[in-house]
Amino acid sequence: MNVYDFDETIYDGESSIEFILAYVKQDPKIIRFFPAVAKIMLQYNRGKITFDDFSKKYAPTLAAYFAKNAVSLEVLVPAFWDKRMHKIKPFYKTLQKEDDVILTASPSFMMRDVCNRLGVKHLIATEFNLKTGVVESACFRENKINCFRAVFPDAEIDDFYTDSVNDSCLFPLAKRAFMVKGNKITQVK
Repeated sequence: MNVYDFDETIYDGESSIEFILAYVKQDPKIIRFFPAVAKIMLQYNRGKITFDDFSKKYAPTLAAYFAKNAVSLEVLVPAFWDKRMHKIKPFYKTLQKEDDVILTASPSFMMRDVCNRLGVKHLIATEFNLKTGVVESACFRENKINCFRAVFPDAEIDDFYTDSVNDSCLFPLAKRAFMVKGNKITQVK
């Protein structure tokens, strides 16, 4: 089994940020939430609050907004990927196997479509309840191990690919680990 981070690993870019920008084009009123979210993300990055604090305190406000004003994700997500499939790095198709896993911090509601298009059957991603706004499972940094083990309790990873040292916590689970920078792949384990 090969496991891949998605953004900047097999995808040339940060899909969640691109999705937010695409969403803003469809629904500009959401911009009013950006200052508060940016402040909270800065606090999170500095270790002043936990991800759960962010999720419980601010996500319900966003969810309430989405419930009243949201552009249909059933329309926006496929349209988003229609315009971005060319950003899948060419190396992925040469390495792709039937049992590949994409392990990403991006939300599953956004990632299911691209996984289907790629033929990837196993997606482990951040689980976000669109009705309540609560992040039910954050697939981020060290918690990626817990998310992976919840689905594959005893599995050993053959090859793990990432672009970030934040994912180095997964290296011990893999026989081999690779860092991806652009289209350059370097074995680090």
